[in-house]
Amino acid sequence: MSPRVRLLLTSVLAVALASTAAACTAGSPAPLPAGAAGGKPNVVLVLTDDLSMNLLPYLPHVQDMAKTGTSFANYTVTDSLCCPSRSSLFTGMLPHDTGVFTNGGKDGGYGVFHGRGDDKSTYATTLQQAGYRTAMMGKYLNGYDPESDGVPPGWTEWDVAGNAYGEFDYDLNENGTIKHYGKKPEDYLVDVMAGKAAQFVSASAAAHTPFAIELATFAPHGPYTPAPRDADAFPGLTAPRGPAFDTLPASAPSWLASRTPLTDKEKTTIDKDFRKRAQAVRSVDKMIGTVQEALDKAGVRGTTDIVFTSDNGYHMGEYRLTPGKQTAFDTDVHVPLVVTGPGVKAGATVNQPVENIDLRPTFEALAGAETPAEVDGESLVPLLNGTVPPVWRTVGLVEHHGPDFDRTDPDKPKKNSGNPSTYEAIRSTASTYVEYADGTKEFYDRTTDPQELRNTVAQLPPDEAKRLHDTLQAMITCHAAAACRH
Repeated sequence: MSPRVRLLLTSVLAVALASTAAACTAGSPAPLPAGAAGGKPNVVLVLTDDLSMNLLPYLPHVQDMAKTGTSFANYTVTDSLCCPSRSSLFTGMLPHDTGVFTNGGKDGGYGVFHGRGDDKSTYATTLQQAGYRTAMMGKYLNGYDPESDGVPPGWTEWDVAGNAYGEFDYDLNENGTIKHYGKKPEDYLVDVMAGKAAQFVSASAAAHTPFAIELATFAPHGPYTPAPRDADAFPGLTAPRGPAFDTLPASAPSWLASRTPLTDKEKTTIDKDFRKRAQAVRSVDKMIGTVQEALDKAGVRGTTDIVFTSDNGYHMGEYRLTPGKQTAFDTDVHVPLVVTGPGVKAGATVNQPVENIDLRPTFEALAGAETPAEVDGESLVPLLNGTVPPVWRTVGLVEHHGPDFDRTDPDKPKKNSGNPSTYEAIRSTASTYVEYADGTKEFYDRTTDPQELRNTVAQLPPDEAKRLHDTLQAMITCHAAAACRH
């Protein structure tokens, strides 16, 4: 694919995902059609791993979802790292309430999530209590061992792997039984998940029972393994080279300031890896199509909400960094959220700041279930129906512990990929503000500097600097939705 064709694809997608009307207009929520049981819609969540915004042009089913549903222009994850982000999604709580800040050790991973009892209160436990059949397929949390860790509460169907980043030669815990998958084309994990999801849809519809499925892919996480059928796709494709590519921000933080320009070898590797990532997401797109066909065949497509997102983004050459994540830049914390289904406004773009903590209360609201008081997120249902709530948060919070030197962590940053120290950040619709544990600060006005190339924190008026600091401090100590909203 030539750069010109890729630019055209990106432009087409931008039209589908963005609206000239900045925010949703107020109106009466559209009625939900009767679902499988008592008007409760089904939910299909497709959660990808390390999928960045620049991969959306290679997901035509997601582009179609944007046309028929609602996209969120300011969706932020609570950390640009797998396990903290996924923990927030499951529980609806920020890292300072889940206790999960990293992928392992004393402050992260499945061990902390399970040890603190976080798995006893998730959207799955609530929906199961509300009469839903629930299914978890693919990747769970870093450190989960399919042979020894069993099936957590809340899941009717459990088909989960441990380390399956290579998409082949892995073990699945299938409802407590371990099954090994080898290296044949039919063992490709995303395809296996698609088949199991289609079977679950059929069985649930036949039982006239509402259902919720989380399809959590390892793709396109490194080593960026595409399905064999896609191994030759997009010949000549190279990574995007926007203004931030191989460019150091002015007044960069200390962990980044000494980074030298990318070498030719690094650029060649980035191009190769980006092409493999584009190839890998083709299987994710095919999986979405397979599930949609199963929904159609079962006669429940019209009563099913489909949600597409990622646990975090990914940088590839931006800010002179080789492929990686864990930063507070938009490349890493700002990811897609597209929702389509009954009552969801078509072709709409929501500008309000939302986070992955909002998905749990959204699913619970759709199910007519009560969200526990300790949950930090809020339901997106009004926004999906085209209504702007009278009060909504103005920023999203990011909490990160670093640097990451854990040799067992599949996300341990490689040389020159960026390994920031501990920081907290708030992201509004217009700006990003970061405070590091060592006192370093960043401020990017994204209205005038969308690529985040000018750290202007030193030029902030004192009252504005204080307001940002106070807002961040309030956010990192908030508990429950009302407090975290303000």
